[in-house]
Amino acid sequence: MTATSTPPNMPASNLPAGAIRHGSSIGQPLTRRDGPLKVTGRARFSADNLPPGTLHAALCVARIAKGRVTGLDVAAAEAHPGVVAVMRPGHAPALAKDPDAKDGPFTFRLDLLQNDRVRYANQPIAVVIAETLEAAAEGARLLAPTYAAETPRIGLDSGEAFTPDSVGVGAPPVETDGDVEAGLASASKTIAATYETPAQYHNAMEPHAAVASWDGDRLTLFMPTQALAMSQARLAGLFGISPDDIHIESPYLGGGFGSKGVPAGPQVLACMAAKLVGRPVKLVPTRTQMYGPMGHRGPTRQTLRLGADASGKLTALDHHIRTASSSFDDFFEPAGRATSTLYASPAIAIRHEAVRLDTGTPLFMRAPGEATGSVALESALDEMAHELGMDPLDFRLANYAEVEPLTGKPFSSKALRDCYRRGAEAFGWAGRPLRPRQTRDKDGFLVGTGMGTATFPALIFEGMARAEIRADGTGTVELGAIDMGQGSWTALAQIAADGLGIGMDALTFRMGSSDLPNAGIAGGSGHTATAGGAVHAAAADVIRQLAELATNDPASPLYGAGNAGVTAADGRLTRRDDPGRGESVTDILRRAGRASIEGQGKAGADPAVQASYAMHAHGAVFAEVKVDPDLGQIRVSRLVGAFAAGRVINPRLVQSQYYGGMIWGLSFALHERAEMDPRTGRFLNDNLAEYHVPVNADVPAMEAILVHEDDAVVNNLGVKGVGEIGITGTVGAIANAVWHATGVRVREMPITLDKLLG
Repeated sequence: MTATSTPPNMPASNLPAGAIRHGSSIGQPLTRRDGPLKVTGRARFSADNLPPGTLHAALCVARIAKGRVTGLDVAAAEAHPGVVAVMRPGHAPALAKDPDAKDGPFTFRLDLLQNDRVRYANQPIAVVIAETLEAAAEGARLLAPTYAAETPRIGLDSGEAFTPDSVGVGAPPVETDGDVEAGLASASKTIAATYETPAQYHNAMEPHAAVASWDGDRLTLFMPTQALAMSQARLAGLFGISPDDIHIESPYLGGGFGSKGVPAGPQVLACMAAKLVGRPVKLVPTRTQMYGPMGHRGPTRQTLRLGADASGKLTALDHHIRTASSSFDDFFEPAGRATSTLYASPAIAIRHEAVRLDTGTPLFMRAPGEATGSVALESALDEMAHELGMDPLDFRLANYAEVEPLTGKPFSSKALRDCYRRGAEAFGWAGRPLRPRQTRDKDGFLVGTGMGTATFPALIFEGMARAEIRADGTGTVELGAIDMGQGSWTALAQIAADGLGIGMDALTFRMGSSDLPNAGIAGGSGHTATAGGAVHAAAADVIRQLAELATNDPASPLYGAGNAGVTAADGRLTRRDDPGRGESVTDILRRAGRASIEGQGKAGADPAVQASYAMHAHGAVFAEVKVDPDLGQIRVSRLVGAFAAGRVINPRLVQSQYYGGMIWGLSFALHERAEMDPRTGRFLNDNLAEYHVPVNADVPAMEAILVHEDDAVVNNLGVKGVGEIGITGTVGAIANAVWHATGVRVREMPITLDKLLG
């Protein structure tokens, strides 16, 4: 079985006006191959699948944050017409593994109706299965649960602080180099400031849906996931079956941002429900039910102490972070990561501490660590620059790190200076007044400008791909890659077409299904490097075999050329030293009596390179804001970002990703905040009406500049991730621009008008 909604093979001529192909797909701004399916409604997302006999399931979730469920009116629910079953503790399929068992850094504890305990608000406590969605929802309401509630721990001052064993995925909670106290004592200027970022919750357009069906011990699942093989492994452990007996279809995701990296509890509950009733079951959580069991960005309180000498060089940088995890699991926001990689200082100290709260477990959310940490770091850098009377850009350039500060590793490429220069020129940074509250527009609004540095590590995971070229000149590439909106259907196909030396119109490209080679996780901005690297390697294996046939065949014009002397393009192999000598793939395979050649490829980190270099994407974001001097209302009027992320596979898609990151940064700076009742631990704004995110009217004129960067060591394609870097510089740039406009330094995100007027 392959992906159910494979996009049609778009012709290579599907280029915007004025584009020139130059015989290559890589580097061209192709439009999305899956675009026509999506805009016409023909793309089948997980919840669009309805196998014959499908039942509908609805969650009943806890209305308390801590305590026990003391009663469920099961009889009332089961008496409702259309209700088939009520799955609850004591009446649910047995699991082969305790869902609280931990066996790896990507295994997180799940609430799967194993007991009556409530660990957070919106925790699933029962599942009603019915013939219709309406009957299931009404049955869930009729359960009318009762509770023995306990006082929840809510907020960063709840509970005793401790130092976790690790932050993020295995990163050290404490990192130090040099004597911070001595550095502060020797400084000409020092600052100390505390910044707070709130909990933020995932609101992808597509909920964490699941449509599950069993055939004996074989499970078929339509489910949005960022990691097909990882999801297979987790489900296999829970149900005590082989991963090969689990087939997952996930050709399209309506947004993921980290929340779909591992299976969520409600998705597993759908599989349990299908096993209980012996029929396919569809379960789609409501928007409100996504607040709790799906992960979120943990809150932080960050205190930075900086020292600098009279020339503007840092003498010390101390970053203390308090964050939170749930009462029952371990994920701690690694907010010190940007501080460990950006600025040179003879003394750096980064310390994370944490408290436990009665909430769902914080997990990965776009740029985990860098997004939160860069807010505080970039704001503190701005404060120090103005204390010294220096332009903030000049201050950053004065403290530019030639090597990664804590490891001493050289950066694999040094393009950050180019990002500063290109961004500043495009924005018109020069001549900006240093003092705040100096500029007004024609309508009397205060105008301010600010900047922030963007950074994100250039990650690569393990991935595999399969490629084939046929005697008719066409080819196929297959891998279990994921497209959650970033454009993988298009960018990976461009890599595949170029690797096989054929046009996009001659390529069949398959992904999004677990029966295809494991392409790793679409996360950490590493999917193009991982999946694309595997595709590149698989295609290279095909061309190697094809070249061996030709160069060892006396009848071939390529005879004796050797594999190193052959290139593939336009369905032909040609000699590197004599492009006029070559022949078609069709002729090579015909003489060899072969219908096709298949190749395998894999990608992964090179330990020697990882040990020798620090590898990051970099950028600089410049923001302009306008503030009503009487009402404090803030509008971002311009955003300019300049980013260097290695080789660009598709500039149209890359620019789109930069825009998305910058818009999320705007949301972080001015809009997003999960509000909880401190008495009950229940959400006050668990919906898109009251959980604020930007709308079209909030998004300003934007420019994303693609800064050329050649990085020969980062991976076999020279690519770096672009999905998350845009958020990291933007929040600080906007916060600094608000100060520059008003003279008020707001250190608690989001920046709202009451904080300016108060």
